[in-house]
Amino acid sequence: MSILVTGGAGFVGSHLCRALLARGQQVVVLDDLSTGTRRNLEGLEDGKNLQLIVGSVNDQELVDKCVKNAEYVYHLASAVGVRLIIDQPVHTIESIVGGTQVVLQACARYWKPFLLTSTSEVYGKGSKIPFGEEDDTVMGPTCTRRWSYACAKALDEFLALAYWVESRLPVTIVRLFNTVGPHQTGQYGMVIPTLVEQALRGKPITVFGDGTQSRCFTHVADIVGALIKLQNTPESRGQVINLGNDQEITIMELAKRIQELTGTSSPIQVIPYDEAYGPGFEDMHRRVPDLSKAAAILGYRPQRGLDQILNDVIADKRQALGM
Repeated sequence: MSILVTGGAGFVGSHLCRALLARGQQVVVLDDLSTGTRRNLEGLEDGKNLQLIVGSVNDQELVDKCVKNAEYVYHLASAVGVRLIIDQPVHTIESIVGGTQVVLQACARYWKPFLLTSTSEVYGKGSKIPFGEEDDTVMGPTCTRRWSYACAKALDEFLALAYWVESRLPVTIVRLFNTVGPHQTGQYGMVIPTLVEQALRGKPITVFGDGTQSRCFTHVADIVGALIKLQNTPESRGQVINLGNDQEITIMELAKRIQELTGTSSPIQVIPYDEAYGPGFEDMHRRVPDLSKAAAILGYRPQRGLDQILNDVIADKRQALGM
């Protein structure tokens, strides 16, 4: 039987598909190509080991057919990126909540193990550092579109855990923290590919806010390794697990490091949030994961540091730009 990956033509999804195929597993991808691309699966789609089905996770009949023939379901289909969330709030909410409900219903019907990729965004404006899976979440007001994504993903988690509580459907939830790597686009506001491409093109490196906000970046290969291991980790069922890296860096420091590694003469340009995203935009000042649960359940520790992440993205962008 195959592994079903919804959103498998996206950034994380396509890396997961490559890793699954390398392990000899057959993969079916369900993706509407709204943010993912066929290019991410280039050289993989052969109809035998990997089949790409272009369609929506909101299509109940299609999802039912895909889930019925799957051994395991990775549900990655979701709106992603701050820019997309701000610009398309209706699509964000409908694709996240509606799609997850459809996939979960099918998984319950055929009793298929289900893994949901959630996000560190669900911690909202929480100030307790590091963020632990049992910590309170603090959401902003509903009149601020920024929080629609966090609330929708939190509802996804509630729904998946409800299936676990009521029927013991095998569900696992992972909260990803700023996953980065080759083939990631900056189109929807992803910071590292955006800044790297600006540096390579000799354009100003744009830092939103005052640059003191910090993040922890994780190589996609570390995330994919953990996602695959979770297939055969019964202890993860009914659990929410942080996956990421706990090495923190401010966005201003990140921009300076990209300057150094690319050898660019591009200046750093600071842009206020209101100018970048519109009036009333809110952001989290720090976002650091507590990885102790992932370590206990999976033996997880990220193996790749920030410089490797940046060098891999720089090499990928150089190739894409023909440099």
